[in-house]
Amino acid sequence: MDLGIVDICPTPPNGTQADAFRNAVDLAQRAEALGIKHYWLAEHHGSAAVASHAPEILIEHVASATQTIRVGSGAVLLNHYSPLKVAEQFRTLHALHPGRIDLGVGRAFAGPVADIALQRHRDGRRVDDHADQVFELLSWLTGTMPPGHAFASLDLAPDVPGWPEMLLLGSSQSSPHLAGQLGLPYVFAGFISPQGAVPALASYRRSFRPSQVVGLEKPHAILAIHVVCADTTEEAERLAMPVRHMYATLSSGKLERRLSTPEQAIAHFGKVISAENDEWPRFVIGDPARVASVLERMIEQTRPDEIMIQDLITDHGSRARSHALIADLLQ
Repeated sequence: MDLGIVDICPTPPNGTQADAFRNAVDLAQRAEALGIKHYWLAEHHGSAAVASHAPEILIEHVASATQTIRVGSGAVLLNHYSPLKVAEQFRTLHALHPGRIDLGVGRAFAGPVADIALQRHRDGRRVDDHADQVFELLSWLTGTMPPGHAFASLDLAPDVPGWPEMLLLGSSQSSPHLAGQLGLPYVFAGFISPQGAVPALASYRRSFRPSQVVGLEKPHAILAIHVVCADTTEEAERLAMPVRHMYATLSSGKLERRLSTPEQAIAHFGKVISAENDEWPRFVIGDPARVASVLERMIEQTRPDEIMIQDLITDHGSRARSHALIADLLQ
């Protein structure tokens, strides 16, 4: 099964965001050596704890330091931006690295202040035109803007053969229908809404209509999950403590400037929290045997074509080891 990584570029607890960028390049090079198919950069705002704020820039940085791995966004938050500008950026990336660029598109909100600062509409109102934006972006990318459209007379540059692969990402039950209707590959964020994975991917497959524009003849479903794997379950549970601490602080309305170390997170909770035995845990944590067992159950229920993994392991060496162990399980 094809495997990919979604990197939000966690800032090392005692380092800088520049260190996070260097780590991303190193992990992408290691992933390429392991035969991993995708390396995607996420988009997050409002916290220095993660460094992936501008995926379109980081994609070029990572793609230039690798040779064959596909590099992309996981995802560009289209609700904040002009589809034309996103299309220009990613067609430029495609011109620089033909056949290697993925444009993952989603929508999310970063908080009241950040949303207004990012929004096209500076009065703070939220405009729900996601479906129109996605259609417009796809049309710009592929050069298939309908003749009667208001923007049909505008030529898009750079004018190079082909286009980046566009995928729709989501964690709700509305996005799979849109992906299916447009004939796009679909990625479900199982680490955000674990219980929604099975119905969302089933809905995507029911809704799918082949598109001559996209060229996808059958549904292509990707399941994104948060995985922490180590040589022992005890070590994996320790490495997962920073992400548990992050979610705990987020639920109390706080945004920390740095992710905690495992020791800081353990001190906060007063113990190491054991891996969940839920059928669909938010975090898949354990040694290779345990992780394989949980992933096997998830794959059996959702039948994805690919798996994308995310993590917030703050130790770089442990993160690289986790990726290697997971690659060995799935490839």
